Amino acid sequence: MPTPIGYLTRKESISSCHRLHSPALSDEENKKVYGKCNNYWGHGHNYTVEVTVRGPVDTKTGMVMNISDLKIYMHKILMDQLDHKNLDKDVPFFKNVVSTTENVAIYVFEEIRKLLPQPELMYEVKIYETENNIVVYRGEMS
Repeated sequence: MPTPIGYLTRKESISSCHRLHSPALSDEENKKVYGKCNNYWGHGHNYTVEVTVRGPVDTKTGMVMNISDLKIYMHKILMDQLDHKNLDKDVPFFKNVVSTTENVAIYVFEEIRKLLPQPELMYEVKIYETENNIVVYRGEMS
């Protein structure tokens, strides 16, 4: 008999600052590509981050996974590593990777996936950079 598939999402908010600047581009190109987000002193965001896991609903527990566990995994990455941090200076991953919201979503996805006892459950990270600017990453590669 087929097992129902469920999606479980938890939401958290963090505040971080960064500067969009690529070492692969000249200063002029950086200003053209990133505009005011290339400000030398950086700028900040109050991000809303949603993490979704997807998998079979366990017939014994009625859960895809325990949401309390997901909360712990998210806290380890979001609160301990990213909240109230300068992404470019405080998070080693962004030393050589431009701290766009797309790359923040990739980072969150991969880091939380490493913590999951069943990494295949990791489905999606959705980050609201602003009310109007939203990035989604599902682990897909081209």
